[in-house]
Amino acid sequence: MNVKRGDVVLVPFPFAGGGGVKRRPALVVQSDHNNSRLANTILAQITTRIRFVANEPTQLLLELSSHAGKQSGLLHDSAVSYENLITVLQADVVRVIGTLPDDTMLQINDCLKAALSLD
Repeated sequence: MNVKRGDVVLVPFPFAGGGGVKRRPALVVQSDHNNSRLANTILAQITTRIRFVANEPTQLLLELSSHAGKQSGLLHDSAVSYENLITVLQADVVRVIGTLPDDTMLQINDCLKAALSLD
């Protein structure tokens, strides 16, 4: 499957420390240029654990009532967690469930910069 930056996808996401995987949503953060030429892509974990998101510059809240939340395809208010990035084969993506709007992707750039100390 050919994914694009900003796609919310379902993917087998590995547990920390190994020991299995769980199908969960994730956000494609790799550039479209690299997505079109490489077999893999870089994803950020999406979680429903949102209680710390207000204090974390490395997380972005997606509320279902918001414009981005409605386009995300998610079932619950969630946080995109940039502390947990993985590389997966695009062929392992089960399906695209939504796509985040450009203005939200600008916020995502800030979260990635904070997570990777690029400021």
